Amino acid sequence: MTASLRRILALVVKEFLALMKEPRSRFIIIGPPIIQMLVFGYAATYDLSNVPYATYDEDRSAASRELLADFAGSPTFRLAASIDHHDDIRELIVRRDVLLVVHVGPNFARDALLGRGGAVQIVLDGRNSNTALIALGYARQIVETFSARWAQRHGLGLPPARLEPVAWYNPNLRSRWFFVPGVVAMLTLVVTVLVTGLSVAREREQGTFDQLLVTPLRPGEILLGKALPGFLIGIGEATVVILMAVLWFRVPLVGSLGVLYAGVAVFLACAVGVGLMISSLAATMQQGLLGAFLFLVPSVILSGFTTPIANMPPLVQKLTLLNPLRYFLAILRGVFLEGTPLSLLIHQFWPMALIAAVSLALAAWLFRHRVY
Repeated sequence: MTASLRRILALVVKEFLALMKEPRSRFIIIGPPIIQMLVFGYAATYDLSNVPYATYDEDRSAASRELLADFAGSPTFRLAASIDHHDDIRELIVRRDVLLVVHVGPNFARDALLGRGGAVQIVLDGRNSNTALIALGYARQIVETFSARWAQRHGLGLPPARLEPVAWYNPNLRSRWFFVPGVVAMLTLVVTVLVTGLSVAREREQGTFDQLLVTPLRPGEILLGKALPGFLIGIGEATVVILMAVLWFRVPLVGSLGVLYAGVAVFLACAVGVGLMISSLAATMQQGLLGAFLFLVPSVILSGFTTPIANMPPLVQKLTLLNPLRYFLAILRGVFLEGTPLSLLIHQFWPMALIAAVSLALAAWLFRHRVY
């Protein structure tokens, strides 16, 4: 064995011993793969099932009942409501009670028997364009199967039903309108957590943390001084990404900037609190980076950014209630696509504010504990 190879081997052994000696390092090495495997295995799914839908049957004929029975018998859809008035469609979709409404026209059976094609309208909630497109594909398959069966039974050459999809809030079902507002939250969270998560750890690693303690600054002042840069950087990052979303990607910003930045401020308080907790616990910058990664990956998966929370197992859905990114995504998409006022977003603001208060209080306690 050459001298070079012996030195490399000794360095490898030393690195393994250093990692396994520190309890937090051992947890970071072993814990994240297990946690992330569980999160990805249960939460990351594109399968669509139990989609809530409503029916609006103006024809009330044997043909319309047969078509709606096909929807009811599908494992993909779950009947949530049957309505009798057109105005009820808006209420159901605005409240997110249903993802789609199957609207059968008043002359469906007559037009089908005459070979003119009966009108079946699918009214979709287009705020989540990816989910809406998948649900529309399932609905189209059901209608086409019914059409083929009806035409064969009655000797018709043309399909008796035609599909007329209508998507609200995102008429063209552009996935960019759904994902780009989520990127605002993602980048803001990543930058803020990393900046605050490495602040105290950097001081410890560089040996300057003790110098801070002998200054006239109190621990609370030091903590505030570490929190403000991350908060201001997060505001700047959010502003840049919002401008890119509106000006470059042409995503409509329908709602109020005041409501939007109120959500940004509360969300940044959560991110700063989490980052300071990580930084207070981390002894080195490497541990701070690994701690931030441990928080960021499950936070993204459990936020509903890529997969609907409704499709996750019940236990995982409860875990998402602790995730501030979940609430901020709802605020962003509500302001961008729907123009939702503050009064209708309070139920998203107060859980995020509670998480911010708890995380900042824990960060302050951990910081003082580590100092003394």
